[in-house]
Amino acid sequence: MADKMQALGEQMTQALQETDEFKALKAAFATMKEDDATYKLFKRFQQIQMDLQQKQIAGQQVTDDEMSRARDVADQVAKIEAVKTLMDAERGVNALLNQLNQTITQPIQDIYAG
Repeated sequence: MADKMQALGEQMTQALQETDEFKALKAAFATMKEDDATYKLFKRFQQIQMDLQQKQIAGQQVTDDEMSRARDVADQVAKIEAVKTLMDAERGVNALLNQLNQTITQPIQDIYAG
């Protein structure tokens, strides 16, 4: 059964890559990456987010200074049109994945619904 689930997962991977939502995300990322300054700022933003998450997972307190720096970079990133387009595309893929997750987990929800 695990092999069947793995095969279905691989089919879903292929199907995802063929969706308009995925293609839009891929194109938006490529466009954003073309501008070196935007891409560097975006990577910095990702790193800051990851660092803050790791700190929280480790049970460490995030300082006001760290939160302020994160907000500053987030504000800078949010003003860039290519990043806005990328985030819109991410939302489209996330919506698609949420629908898929709902479909996959429906039998489990049905069990608990009684």
